[in-house]
Amino acid sequence: MNIGETILNELKKEISDKEYERYIKNLHYDEINSRSDMAIYSTINIILAKWIETKYSEKLAHLFEIKTGVKPEINIIVDKKNNKTQRETALKENKDKSKSTHLNPSFTFDSFIIGSSNQFAYTAAKAVTEKPGEQYNPLFIYGGVGLGKTHLLQAIGNDQKEKGKKVIYTTLEQFMNKYIGHVKSQTMDRFRDHFRQCDLLLIDDIQFLSRKEQTQEEFFHTFNELYQAKKQIVITADQPPNKIAGLVDRLKSRFEWGLMADIQPPEIETKIAIIEKKCELDGIRLNNEIIHYIAANMGDNIREIEGTIIKLNAMSSMLNQKITLEFTKATIKDQLKEKQENITIDNIVKIVSKELNIKPSDIKSKKRTQSIVNARRIVIYLARNLTHNSMPQIARYVGMKDHTAISHAMKKINELIDNDENFKVLLEELTNKIETVTKKNE
Repeated sequence: MNIGETILNELKKEISDKEYERYIKNLHYDEINSRSDMAIYSTINIILAKWIETKYSEKLAHLFEIKTGVKPEINIIVDKKNNKTQRETALKENKDKSKSTHLNPSFTFDSFIIGSSNQFAYTAAKAVTEKPGEQYNPLFIYGGVGLGKTHLLQAIGNDQKEKGKKVIYTTLEQFMNKYIGHVKSQTMDRFRDHFRQCDLLLIDDIQFLSRKEQTQEEFFHTFNELYQAKKQIVITADQPPNKIAGLVDRLKSRFEWGLMADIQPPEIETKIAIIEKKCELDGIRLNNEIIHYIAANMGDNIREIEGTIIKLNAMSSMLNQKITLEFTKATIKDQLKEKQENITIDNIVKIVSKELNIKPSDIKSKKRTQSIVNARRIVIYLARNLTHNSMPQIARYVGMKDHTAISHAMKKINELIDNDENFKVLLEELTNKIETVTKKNE
C-alpha cells in the first residue's frame, strides 16, 4: 500500500461511512506524478473533485504531515479515463464562469455560530441578502485573524448564488494578480467585464490594497461602476478603513458610505459553542472538560481552534488513544507554549485586579482579607498556567516565603475548580482576557 492509500485509510477513520462511500471511495492516488510537496488524487468527475478539494484537502494535507513530516499541496483531478466528461464539464463551466466564482459550500449562515462578539456583523450580513444593493452598500466587515469574516462573506455569496445571483468572490491578492496579468497581456477590457458585470462583488482582505496605487485606481472605478448600478459590494479587512495605512482618502470615504460592522474576539461561551458545532459536523467526540480547556487556552483564532480539534482527532486515530484531558494537553502543549511567550505576571495582575476590583499593590501585600487572598491565589494559578515562571519566581513576585506556599495556594484553587463551577468559569474568562489583551499589545 502506497502512502496516498494509507492516508485515505486514515481519513476513513475520521469521517462517517456515508461520507467515505459518497466521496472518498472513488479517489485514487497518483503515485507517479505526486511529490513530497504535492499529493495528486483523481476521481470520476470535476464536480466531485472540486467538492473533495474544498471539504477534505486540509484534512488530507494534515494527515500527510503527521505521517511524513511534510504538509503537501493537495490536488484533486479528474481521472483520464473520463476525459470526455471532463472536457464537457469544463466547457459548461467556462460558459457559466461569468455566473459566479467558487465558494466554500460549508460557509453558510446556518453553520455560523452567533455570540455577542459577532451578532452585529451576522445581522448586517443577513440584512444584505434580503435587499442586496439597496441596504448597507457597501458592507464593510472588519476584525482580527480567524474570527469569521471570510465565513460571513462567503455565506452571503452562497445565499445569493442559490437565488440565481451572479456572485464574484475574490481575495485582494487574487484581484491584484488578475489585474497585473491583464495589464501585461493588454486585455483590461476582459478584466473589467469580469469584475463589473456581477450582482455581488465580495472582496476579502482589502487591507492588502495598501500603497498599491495603480490597483487602487482600478478598484476605485470598479467600485463606482457597481455602486452606481446598485450592485452589492461586501468587503472584509483586519481593521476599519480609516486605520488602513496607504489607502487613498477617496477609497476610505467610499468604504464608509454603507455600514461598517466589526467582529470582536469571541467570549468563552461562543468558543465553546463553536467547538461543539465543529465536533458535531466532523463526528468528533470531546467531553465538556476538554472543550472548556481548549476554549480557555487556545486564544481567539477560530481557524486555529478548529485545526486543533482536527489534530486531536487525527493523533487519537493514529496512536489509537482515547482523547482525554491529559492527551489533549500533551498534543497541544507546543501551541500553548507559543501563546505564553509574551504573557507576564504583570499582565495577569493588571487584569485580575481590574476584574476583581482589587488594587495591584494589595495582591503583593501581606493583607489577608478573603477577597485579596482569593485574588492572589488566582494570580498564582494563572501565572503557573500562562507563563514560564517557576514556583520560586512566582513566590518572590507575590511576596510569599517560598515555593511551598505557592504549592499550597495551587492546591486550594484546584479544590475550588473541582467544587465551584462559577469559579471555574471565572478563571476561563480571565484566561481569555489576558491572552486577548496580550495579543493586541504584541
